[in-house]
Amino acid sequence: MACVAALGAGGLARLRVETTVDSFLPAGDPSVTQLDEKARSFGGDPIVVLLESDAPKAILSGQNLDQLVGLEGRLAGLPDVASVYGPATVLNQLAGRAQDLLAELTGRRDAVREQAVQEAAAKGAAPAQAQAAGTRAQDEFDHRYGPLLVQGMPAGLPTLSNQRFVDSVMYSGDGGVRAQWHFVVPSQNSVAVLVRPREGMDQEATARLVAGVRAAVGRAPAGASRVTISGVPVVASSIGEQVSREIPLIGTVALVAVALALWLVPWTRRRHRLPPLLVTLISILLTLGVFGWTGRTLSLGVVAFLSVLLGVGCYYPTYFTQRARRRTVLVVAGASAASFGMLMASPLPFVRDLGMTLSVGVVLSATTGGLLLRRFVPAEHRTDTAVRPVNRKRGVAAAALAAGLAVVGWCALPSLPLQADVEGFAAGLPSLGDAANVEQALGSSGEVDLVLRGLDVTTPSALQWMQQAQDGIVTAHGDQLRPVISLPSLLTFLGSDATAEQIDAGMRLLPPYLSSAVVRQDHQSSVLVFGTRINDLGALRQLRNDLLRQLPVPPAGYQVDLTGLPMAAVRGDELISGDRIWSNVLGILASGVVLAVGLRRRADALRAVAAATTATGLGLFALWATGVPLSPITVTLGSLTAAVGAEFTVVLAAAVRTGNPALRRSVVLAAVTSALGYAALAVSKLAVIQQFGLLLAGSVVLALASAACVVAVSVTGPARSSATPVEEEPALKTLEEVR
Repeated sequence: MACVAALGAGGLARLRVETTVDSFLPAGDPSVTQLDEKARSFGGDPIVVLLESDAPKAILSGQNLDQLVGLEGRLAGLPDVASVYGPATVLNQLAGRAQDLLAELTGRRDAVREQAVQEAAAKGAAPAQAQAAGTRAQDEFDHRYGPLLVQGMPAGLPTLSNQRFVDSVMYSGDGGVRAQWHFVVPSQNSVAVLVRPREGMDQEATARLVAGVRAAVGRAPAGASRVTISGVPVVASSIGEQVSREIPLIGTVALVAVALALWLVPWTRRRHRLPPLLVTLISILLTLGVFGWTGRTLSLGVVAFLSVLLGVGCYYPTYFTQRARRRTVLVVAGASAASFGMLMASPLPFVRDLGMTLSVGVVLSATTGGLLLRRFVPAEHRTDTAVRPVNRKRGVAAAALAAGLAVVGWCALPSLPLQADVEGFAAGLPSLGDAANVEQALGSSGEVDLVLRGLDVTTPSALQWMQQAQDGIVTAHGDQLRPVISLPSLLTFLGSDATAEQIDAGMRLLPPYLSSAVVRQDHQSSVLVFGTRINDLGALRQLRNDLLRQLPVPPAGYQVDLTGLPMAAVRGDELISGDRIWSNVLGILASGVVLAVGLRRRADALRAVAAATTATGLGLFALWATGVPLSPITVTLGSLTAAVGAEFTVVLAAAVRTGNPALRRSVVLAAVTSALGYAALAVSKLAVIQQFGLLLAGSVVLALASAACVVAVSVTGPARSSATPVEEEPALKTLEEVR
C-alpha cells in the first residue's frame, strides 16, 4: 500500500491538466496545421481589451491618450506576447513615420539648395548669383511638395499632443471612424487593444498571460467608463480555471454519493460495504499517477473521469464481494475497457483523454479488486433465497416497446444537432457575458483568415489578387464577414493598379508595426483578417464552402489557405458528425467482441450487445424527443452506454441462471453507484459537463432496464424454486498459499 501511495502521489504531483483551444480542435488535421502556421507568422487569436467611454472620442484625447500609450506599452512587455495592436500605438507609429517623412523632405530641401549653389559656382557664377540659384531651386522644391504636405497633413504637426492630427487620422470628415481602423477603434465611444499571444502556449502560460493582461488593465485610462477583457484565450483560460476548481468539488460529491449508496443499500454485511470504494479510490490514484509519471497531459475529460470511474469502478470489487466468478468479472471489465477505449477514436483530444483514462482506470479497478479480494470477501459459504421468476409476457412486452423506441432513436441519430464550438464548452461561465459584450462592440467573436503564400506577396499581381478577394468577400458575404485588417486596406492610398515601385514606396511609408500585422518579415506570407460570429457552425460551414468556391484563382506560384479558429471548429464538427454512427457502433461491437472471446457462454455476448444497442437507442430517442443537442462526448453514447449495459446483462444473466439474488442486487447497486457518479457532474458550472453527467445518469437507468428486458426474455432460472446455494468459484489462493 505504501508503494501504491507513493506511486500515485508522485504521479499526481507531476500531472498537468490542459484546457487550451488545441484540446477542443481535431488533432493532426490540416485545418489545425494551417491555424498553427498562421499563429507562428502573425500571432494567435487575440486577447481583446475593450475600453468604452460615455463621451465620444474621450479615450483618444488629452491625458487619456497618453495613458492608453502607457497601457499598450505595458501589454507589449508581457511575456509570451507576439504583438499588441491598439489605437495609441497606431497613432504613435503613424506620427513617427510622418515625422520621418518631414525630416527626409527637409533634408532633401537643404540638399537641393546646396547642390544648386555648387553647380552655379562651378559654372563661374559669383557668390551672390550662386546663392540666388540655390534660392530658386529651393522655391521650386517648395512649390512642388508644399501643396502635397498641406493636403496630406491638414491637421498640422503629426504628434499625439495635436488633437487635430489624432482626429484627422482616426475619424473621417463626417465624424465616423475610418474603415481601416475599425479593428482598434470600433466606434467613437470605444477602442480595442488586441494582444496576440505567441503560438503553442500551454494552459499555464495562457493563464499567466491572461492574468498579466488583467493586472496591466487595472490601470486603464481615466476616460474609460467600462473595461471588458475577452477573446478566445480568455474563454479557454476561464474553462481551465473552472476545471481546476471543480475537480476536487465534483470528486468529493461523487465520493460521498457513492459511499452513501454502498453503505445504505443492504447488499452485504456492513463491514464489507465500503471496501469496494477503497479499491476504486486506489485505482483512480494509480491511473492519474501513471499519466503523471509518463508526462501525459490531460484535458477537460479528467473532470468527467473522476466521477465516472468512481461510479463504474465500484462494480468489480462489488461483484467479487458477491462471489461472482472471477473470469466473468475480469471479462466484463475488459469489455468495458474496450468500449471506453473506443472514445480514443475521437478527433478531439479531450474526448480521447476521457476514453484513455477510463479504459486504464477500469482495468486497474478490476485488477486491484481481484488482488485485494482475500482482504474483503467473507470466507464463509453464503446461501440466499433464489431469484423469483420474471413474468415472461411482461418482459416480452417491455422488450418490444424498448426495441421500438430504440429503433426510432438510432434512425434519428444522423439528424440530431451537434454543438461542438469552443464557446459551447464555456456555456454557464461569466466569461461568456464578457465575450458577448466584446462581440457586440466589434461585430465579431472570431477571426477568419485568408492567407496568401508565395515568393513575394508584395508584388502588383499579389496585391491585386488580395484586393479582388477582399472586395468579393465583402460583396457576397458582408453580412457574415467584416474586414478587420489586410495589406490592401493599409495601402488604400496607392489606389488601384499600383506599380512595383509604388508598392515598395508604400511599404516603406507603413510603420513596420502595422505592416508586420499583415505581411511576414520575409514577404512570403500575407493575411487578410475578417471578423465573424462563431455561434452557428452550420452557417460557418456553408460560408467556408462558398468562399472556397468563389475565391479568385491566385497568381501562378501562389497558394491560398482559408484558416482561423472558426474554420478549425467547423472541421472538427464535420469529423465528429460524420463518424457519429460508427463512433456509437464501435463501442458496442468492441464490448461484444471481448465478451464473445472471454465468456464461456457466447450467447451472453449477444445478449449484452442487444442490451447495449437498445439502451443506446433509447438514449438517442430521449435526446431526439427533448431536442437536446449532442456534444463531442455524448455523440459517442454507444461506447459509454455499452460499458455499463453489457456488464449488467452478463451479470444479471448469471444471477438468474444460478438463482443468486445477491448477485442481482449487486447489479442494481452498480447501477445506483454509477448513476450517482455520473449525476455528480451536475454540480459543474460547465454546461457541457452538466449535460454529460445527467445524460449518462439517465443512460444507466436505460441500460439496466434494457439488460433486464433482454435477460427476462432469453434466460431461464434454475429448475427448483427453493433456497438455492449461490454458485461459487473456489476461493482464490492467498500469496502465502501460492508460495
